[in-house]
Amino acid sequence: MDLAPAPEHPVPRRRARIVVVGAGPAGLTVANILRAASVDCVVLETESRQFIEQRPRAGFIEEWAVRALERRGLADRLLAHAQTHGACEFRLAGERHRFPYGELSGHRHFVYPQPLLVTDLVGAYADRAGGDIRFGVRDVKLRGIDTDRPSVSYTDPETGERVHVDCDAVAGCDGARGVTRTYAEAGQAGVARLDYGIGWLALLAEAPPSSDCVVFGLHPRGFAAHMARSPEVTRYYLECPAGDDPGNWPHERVWSELHARLSAAGAPPLTEGRLIEKRVLDMHNYVVEPMSRGRLYLAGDAAHLAAPIAAKGMNLALHDALLLGDALVALCTQGDDSALNGYSEACLPRVWQYQEFSQWLSELLHGTSSGDPFRAGIAAARLRRVLRSPTAAAAFAELYIGKGAGD
Repeated sequence: MDLAPAPEHPVPRRRARIVVVGAGPAGLTVANILRAASVDCVVLETESRQFIEQRPRAGFIEEWAVRALERRGLADRLLAHAQTHGACEFRLAGERHRFPYGELSGHRHFVYPQPLLVTDLVGAYADRAGGDIRFGVRDVKLRGIDTDRPSVSYTDPETGERVHVDCDAVAGCDGARGVTRTYAEAGQAGVARLDYGIGWLALLAEAPPSSDCVVFGLHPRGFAAHMARSPEVTRYYLECPAGDDPGNWPHERVWSELHARLSAAGAPPLTEGRLIEKRVLDMHNYVVEPMSRGRLYLAGDAAHLAAPIAAKGMNLALHDALLLGDALVALCTQGDDSALNGYSEACLPRVWQYQEFSQWLSELLHGTSSGDPFRAGIAAARLRRVLRSPTAAAAFAELYIGKGAGD
């Protein structure tokens, strides 16, 4: 007796106007803008919700970005709980030089770690607005992005099935190691890169801040930085060789170097504490240009990476997301794709302005430890100019806080 062949299981297929790949600050901001405009979208994230809400990341947010989130109803907890900073301090040759950029620019930094912002944005999108977000997806692939009928497929973590989502456009917000950037680079996009040739040992210490502002230590043994994160936790950075092993930095060595590189006359002593994070960040930047391919639009670290030298990364991601979210709403509600067509051109001036400032500041911060007397002399000259020239000080303050950058 012949048996009929088993019926094939149809591949699950659905439609959403927009697929957002990646649930970081950029992707979640785009998703919230779409949801507020009643645009059907789905967010795909390879990690779990718990992971993205706890992933350690810095959190210096420029005031223009905070106000933009506030206008969209996405900054309530941030405004209620964030500390604000309007000054930083340079320490060189045992002397302290305080720089009041808030007074000069009229803008401040808000200290709000990225995991808290992500938690707020996930809550606003998924919990309060009922937005569709899929965590733990695997093997995300894009198809048809050069046509007007793109689609995204992924493996469902619970069923193991492939799911296909047809859409009008894809927002690639999955970071430097995500898949969407590879699709842009496979098209006409070029990638401009800069490798600084150094690393930063990123540290989190269970210790209260030892200063009321960011401190930059310019020292022959290497750059160091102190950044308040909360009343109980402080972020520190130590310059180290690129590719260094965090295991080379035991507790005693870390604190010995921090004390040495951040010492200055009259400075309060550092409060030591247990180190709850140690990882080495290799300092490099890149820019994908254009930041789009067909119906794929990159935002945040998928489009450009800014080393944490000037704390620009999350701010650039938010700038991209605000422009991209509004452009996608115009497409979906008005059939107007003009903003999408000009999206990359609108983003890149600020991207390049931030990259230029990061490179300039890197020479100021690392020249002293370069081993090159010429670079060390240039770094000292740059710092003197910023501290002594009102015109240079005003320009530095506006670039540091991102006021009107690239607009």
